[in-house]
This record gives sequence, C-alpha cells and structure tokens, in this order.
Amino acid sequence: MPNPSTATATAATAPAVPIKPLLAAMMLVVLLGALEQSITAVALPVIASELNGFTLMAWVVSAYLVASTVVTPIYGKLSDMYGRRTMLTCSVAIFVIASAGCALSQSMPQLVLMRVLQGIGGGGLLSIAQAAVSDVVAPRERGRIQGYFSSVWVAASMTGPIVGGYLTHYLSWHWIFWINLPVGVIALMMVRSSLRLLPLPPRDTRRVIDYVGAVLLAAGLTGVLMAITRIGQGVPVFESLNAALLAGGLLVMAVFFWHEGRTAAPIIPLPMLRIPTVAICCSALFMGFFILISVSVLLPLRLQMAGLSPELSALRLLPLTLTTPIGAWTAGRLMGRHGHYKKVMLTGSLVASAAGFVLVLISPQHDLLMTLIMAVMGLGLGTQFPTALVATQNAVQRSQVGIATALTSFSRLLGGAIGVAVMTAVTIALLRNALGDFHVGNAPDGGDAMMQIFRAVISASADANGAALRLAADGAFRQVTLLTAAVSLISPLLLLCMPELKLRDTTEPVAVAD
Repeated sequence: MPNPSTATATAATAPAVPIKPLLAAMMLVVLLGALEQSITAVALPVIASELNGFTLMAWVVSAYLVASTVVTPIYGKLSDMYGRRTMLTCSVAIFVIASAGCALSQSMPQLVLMRVLQGIGGGGLLSIAQAAVSDVVAPRERGRIQGYFSSVWVAASMTGPIVGGYLTHYLSWHWIFWINLPVGVIALMMVRSSLRLLPLPPRDTRRVIDYVGAVLLAAGLTGVLMAITRIGQGVPVFESLNAALLAGGLLVMAVFFWHEGRTAAPIIPLPMLRIPTVAICCSALFMGFFILISVSVLLPLRLQMAGLSPELSALRLLPLTLTTPIGAWTAGRLMGRHGHYKKVMLTGSLVASAAGFVLVLISPQHDLLMTLIMAVMGLGLGTQFPTALVATQNAVQRSQVGIATALTSFSRLLGGAIGVAVMTAVTIALLRNALGDFHVGNAPDGGDAMMQIFRAVISASADANGAALRLAADGAFRQVTLLTAAVSLISPLLLLCMPELKLRDTTEPVAVAD
C-alpha cells in the first residue's frame, strides 16, 4: 500500500487526509457490497421453501441488482454536490437498516421489498468509495489502488457462497443478512472517521437537486431492467407485461434525456457523455462485464450438461476469478509506471476476445486447456476495469468525478444485467432448437425454463441417445460462446478510436478535457 508518510509516494495525496485509514474504510465498504452479491444465491432454495415463494425466488437477487443499478448515477451526482462522507454515510446506513429488514421478513414479497431497499443503499457503496479515493490519489496512482479493490471483490466472490452455505446450514438463512449489521456498523464508523478531513465541494456546486430527472431516470431504468431480467428468466420479449415494461421504460428514458438537456443541474450532465474518453471507457466496461457475467453464469451450465459435476464446473471458473484481479493489478502498475492507459486497455480487450473464440473450440473435457484459456480471459478482462475507471476520472473536472465514477459503476452493472439476461434468453432459444428432436426444450416460458431444460439434459441416460442429447446441448452452448466472443470485438474497435490524455500526477483538475 502507499506510504502516507512520504510526500512522493503518492504525489497525489491531499496532505491533511491520511491515506491508509481511508483505504481501509473504502475496502471494507467495497467488501460489504461485494459480499452481499455472492452470499445470497446459495440460500435461495431454503428461503423460497421456508417462505413458500418459489415463483419470486429469482427476484430476491434481481430486486437488489435492479435497484442498485438504478440509483448508482444518482449517488454519484449527489456525492459531487454534498460530499463523499455524507452520501456514503447515507448509503451504508440504508444498506444496514434494509439488511435488518431482510432478516426479519416473514414472507417472500416482504423480502423482495426489503431487497429493493437494500439495493437502494448498496448502489452507492462501490461508486462513492472509488470517488473518495480519487479525491486523494492522483490518476497515475489510482490504478494500483483499484487492484486492491479488485482483490477484495474476488475474495468476497470466493468466500461469500461458502459463508452463506455455512450460515444457512448451521444457523438459518436470516443470518446471511444479520451478518451485514456488525460489518456495516464498523464500516460506518470508519467512513465517518476517515473521510472527515475531505474538503466539502465548493458552495457553487450545491445546487438544487434535479428531482424530476432523478424520478425519470429511476422509473425508466426500472422498467427497462425489469423487462430485461424477465427476458433472461425465459419470458418472451413480446409478452404483454414485458412489452409494456420495455416500451414504457424506453419512452421514459427518452423523456429523461430531453429533460436533462434543458435543466440547469442535471443528474447526468449530457456534455460529459460527449467526451470521447468517457463514452468509450463506459462502453468498454459495459462490454467487459457483459462478457464476464455471461461466461460466469453460462459456462458452469455448459459443463454440467456435458457431464461434469457441479464441483468441477465451479472449479473451472476459478482461474477466471483469480486472474481478473491480477490483470487489474498489472494494469495499475503499468499505468503508474508509464502514465498511459490506451495500449493496456486495447491489449487486454484483444486478449479477452481471442480467448473467447478459442473457448468455442475447446471440449469441456480438456481440463488443462480450459483452465489456461479461462486464466487468459481473466487477465484480459481484468486489465480493462481499472484503466477505464481511471481514464474516465482523468478526463473530467474534479467537481464531476463523483458522477463520472458512478457512470463507470453503472456501466458495469448494466453490462452484467443485460449480458446475463440476453445471453440466457439466446441460450434457451438455441437449446430448444437443438434439442427439439429429443423432445426436450418445450418447457413453458417463465423463470424456470432454463432449469427445466437443464434438469432434462443432466438426467439423461448414459446410453447413445443420452450422449447425443448432451452433444446437441454442447453445440448450442458453442454457438452462444461464439456469439459472446463476436460481441466482445466491439470493445477493441471502440478503443482504437479513443484519444488518450496523459495521466495526471496531481489531484487537481485538468483545464480541458478531450
């Protein structure tokens, strides 16, 4: 970690703000949000059984994801206006209170409602923590710090399911939410202490909140994300409720952008989106998480349908999980040494795309080759995440770093949500087509469509007919993987067009953005 006692260690550190306590607090905040996204899934069957709510089971996860995605840009804007300490305090406090509400829920609708509230709190955790670091660490040094954040996220992703499983088995599912209270209270105290010396934004940035814009953004995104989530659960695109949600959400978003262009203090300043570096970096983050989450969700299904055990399927993802933060750390070091980011991002995106195409050709039974390709893909994807964030922060004025950081977090969340929904829907369609001759894949539309197909394939007999069934299913997954790899090529094409600003050695804002 950077040494706060030396003025040259971070060239960017505000002298009155100790870095180590701030980083410790922000890493704990990131841990709080990351743990919540990994600890819940393992307990879903038990929760649905006890609360008699299997039809709403998927929404225990989706409600949090939708809510946190919707509010992330709003938190970014408000943190620019009223300071990181105030808004991060609100975010953690709402998250902790909602966690208690989740633990006390007596029915599935109550739990889903509390998860929405928890997502409203959780939406500010990562984005404000990253923005707070940007207030005291220069862009040239931030890549290294983002490597620490990536390590925390990976640690939470790996330990979350284990902790959730033990808590659910030996105590009860309520404890996967109760555990957030002590961690959240400690995080809250550290946030209040470590951020107290951060300077407040200048008074001229404290304008009237754009309430109309905030409501329009929340309503439009909620409609679109709910429709996309239902599509990923197997509901047809043009099903009546889906069509209404999608059309209504897009219409409201159009009104939102019209409104933002005419208000004095918009939630999302539209000129920022016209900065090439910001637009391309957000697009790269969207594509990166589109690929990462799609592969993380669909590859284990492919491997299990090919005959591998759930344990081995999970282990095949381990190289991807472990090398992503290594890629982020490496990219941070390179940025700090050379002061540039474009070549690092472009190389990483090309490597990730190439790994995706090779993945199409690999048989699930090739253990060593599969491990190697997943590791290469993780390295390629990992290099893009800190570089895109730092490049975006470097391209805007200091007074807009909060909303710029929130836009990067929003792009990641949106890419993951759309990626898993779209690719799952495509997978269901391809599986139905490939398995039609075997009379498999005719499951009714809805949240359990994929699972019914999945169970039919893995329960197939070991004879020639069963082998042919699994081969047909693997062919469908190869087509999905090929489509995913093709989509990933969008990122390097965009990055080729991106201008590059030299990373600053100070936290002072640039005079002119690109």
